Amino acid sequence: MPRSFSPSRRQPRSSTPDPRDGRGSRQLSRSRLWGLLLGYAAGLRNVVDKNDLRTLITFVTSFAAPCALFTTIARASLPLVRDQGKVVLVLAAVYLAIYALMYFSARQFGKLTAADSSVLSLTLAFPNAPAIGVPLIPAVYGNGSAVSVAIAIAVGAATISPITLAILASNTRDQDRPSALVRLRVSLWDAIRTPVVWVPILSVLVVAVNLVVPGYVDKSLTIFGTAIAGTALFLSGLLVSAQRFNLSWSVGWSVFGKTLLQPALCLGVARVVGLPLEQTRNVVLITAIPCGFFGVVFGKRFHATPAVAGSSLTASTVAGIFTLPGWIVLLSHLQ
Repeated sequence: MPRSFSPSRRQPRSSTPDPRDGRGSRQLSRSRLWGLLLGYAAGLRNVVDKNDLRTLITFVTSFAAPCALFTTIARASLPLVRDQGKVVLVLAAVYLAIYALMYFSARQFGKLTAADSSVLSLTLAFPNAPAIGVPLIPAVYGNGSAVSVAIAIAVGAATISPITLAILASNTRDQDRPSALVRLRVSLWDAIRTPVVWVPILSVLVVAVNLVVPGYVDKSLTIFGTAIAGTALFLSGLLVSAQRFNLSWSVGWSVFGKTLLQPALCLGVARVVGLPLEQTRNVVLITAIPCGFFGVVFGKRFHATPAVAGSSLTASTVAGIFTLPGWIVLLSHLQ
């Protein structure tokens, strides 16, 4: 008697790969690389003026990123936000440790100036969370992990970014230059006034007092916030196109430090402080994200543009196609 096959027993095959497996995460990484290459090509062919990016930088850092941070945190529950204390501690410790390691390595072995060393250190220590972390982490670990991404951006903007600005300011030729302590205080105050720092604080207060954000406000901010990933990738490509790419031992060491050493250190610190498994996966994968663009942006303002920083930004993004899936698989087996 012939068999009859019931249509209900046939499982549909999804055309969208699971980002938690190697193939899906590689496809996500490749899509981010193409976004960066699009910006690189636009700058290389002078479709966009790569030497005057102030408007685009302002849009990313003062509008798109703050809107994304606010909507992400303000929509979270109070217990979820309250549980981010250890996340802040782990990320701040890892950022500062990698920053210090790369700074003194650049000074001692790379023979770079203090200004160039600070730009390189910020590039390596501060992941490109706005461009890659915002879409990637929630795709892998769910929408709840988006709060950790927002915290990661705010922590970097409030810690290692002011240190970099203080070092860059000390490189000026002004004879009436203030002391190092004054420069650091001014840089910290400037950092606090930037939207990527005070907006997350405001959103935490909104959650703490259980303030309901009007729907039309939330939707308006979401429109700007959803532009962060593509715009930040495009901006990263434009910044890289303004510099020559040179593959050297310094670039190789920088890529190793960013894609392997920093997440490994983060995993160790998370274990030491007893971070829960879910948050451990979030912060480790965030630190495994390739180099960020804030260092190059700050460097252009002070005419400190070390070639190794731009080359590391490009090389780490390419390397991330392979290292990010590896970390995702490794973290999936974490107990």
